[in-house]
Amino acid sequence: MEAVRRHIERQVLSLTGLALGGVDFESPKGDPGLFGPDSTCWKVHGDFSSMLIGGISALLLQMLHPAALGGVWDHSNFRDDMLGRLRRTGQFISATTYGSVADAEKLIARVRHIHESVTGHLPDGTPYAASDPELLTWVHVAEVSCFLKSHLRYLNPELPGSEQDRYYDEIALIAERLGARNVPRSRQAVADYLERMRPQLRYDARTREVVEILLAAPAPSSLAKPFGALMMRAGIDLLPDWAADMLGLSLHPLQRQLIRASVKRSVPLLRWAVRNGSLHRARRRMGLPPLR
Repeated sequence: MEAVRRHIERQVLSLTGLALGGVDFESPKGDPGLFGPDSTCWKVHGDFSSMLIGGISALLLQMLHPAALGGVWDHSNFRDDMLGRLRRTGQFISATTYGSVADAEKLIARVRHIHESVTGHLPDGTPYAASDPELLTWVHVAEVSCFLKSHLRYLNPELPGSEQDRYYDEIALIAERLGARNVPRSRQAVADYLERMRPQLRYDARTREVVEILLAAPAPSSLAKPFGALMMRAGIDLLPDWAADMLGLSLHPLQRQLIRASVKRSVPLLRWAVRNGSLHRARRRMGLPPLR
């Protein structure tokens, strides 16, 4: 049984930012990072399955913004390296959440530097820049709203409203450090923001191509293939209804029930197997007991 556990854990961690190396989550001892173990961020970002589902949903939602899509279209190798993109995004989230202060600041500085060169023009001639504060706010809100929604659906539906608001308030720090402004910091502020942004969102041929590439992305292994397909469907199911309608990905109620039931049957095995994720390593850095 232990061999099975280690095998599953290796498969899971190969999909995360830990596969890239470069961040030591276990040192320096006692360093709380940007948030610390009592933060809501540590609770919400600690589960691989719910974060993966939220990340898939966030990517689909983000691509409805023409400028966000433009940056990916013109400057990303997502067509050839979807797994690499997943790992790099995962490394940034895990390092800024669970890494030391120095590692978190290093990753933030690196991303800010990358953003400086991500500029261009949309097909209609409108200029875009990844460093645009308003665009950074959109990318952030799309991401963290999906992370929290996934956490509530698949890990802890009883998370108090005050803790949900605290999550948005805490995680706004990362967006602001990247250059975002007017970042919403509560559930109501996030809901209002998403409603205000809807008239700016678009679905066109380029959006459709990105979505098709994402849906057809190959699994990293035969073992991961059925799990990856389930996570993809769960990410679609997590989308706001209006976003799923725009993307042509609406699901029937029975499909939604089957997806959610399948996820809830499969994720306990992964949670049992993973003992060396970013959260686990950060807890060791802080001298905290292992999670059970």
